[in-house]
Amino acid sequence: MSELFWPILDIEDVDDDAWVMVPPRTGRAAPFPEWDDIATWSREVAADLWTDSDLDPGPNGVDFVAGTLLRTAESLAPPGSDHWLFLHLDHPADVPLPVCAAIGPASKPREETLRALTEADDENAVEPPVVKPFKSDSLGKGMTTFRYIPQEDSPHLLACVRYAWQVEEHGADVVIWTASEDIAHVMRAAEDLENLARSLSVWAP
Repeated sequence: MSELFWPILDIEDVDDDAWVMVPPRTGRAAPFPEWDDIATWSREVAADLWTDSDLDPGPNGVDFVAGTLLRTAESLAPPGSDHWLFLHLDHPADVPLPVCAAIGPASKPREETLRALTEADDENAVEPPVVKPFKSDSLGKGMTTFRYIPQEDSPHLLACVRYAWQVEEHGADVVIWTASEDIAHVMRAAEDLENLARSLSVWAP
């Protein structure tokens, strides 16, 4: 996204107990101090996750989780990326469920844009995607989809969830997406994901 595009995502109301947040690496919303030393950030977050869980990490637990967070952040938020990354974990040592959120200049018409952003007409889905309207107090009327898609290099299906809005007031399109073959984790995170979708807003001075 061009830095000339003014509005940015406001994520102040995201539930910190449900999500680990990894900020963008470029654009007007960046840089964040986390990226100055992402390894130190990963270790601090890992230690906090174990503390909040009241579980014993043992001698290697903090290092293990820190390594997972570091690899995930660097893989899914590479240099130049301008989206937010949210990681959902049921247990500190779990493989995180990654969720991305991005904003860009609005394109029209609205209905066509929302269907494209949510991949509501994905021909690769194993069955027609479940498409529903979704309203957020901050972002207005949007759309959400759920679908299963095959993978070329794996026998396992991916469960995919997307939310999208067109915020006319700010001339912005907003999209949230996740995809994972850990279908059980996607289902367990459904309520937290919906709350995440409702908590985002667009900010412009």
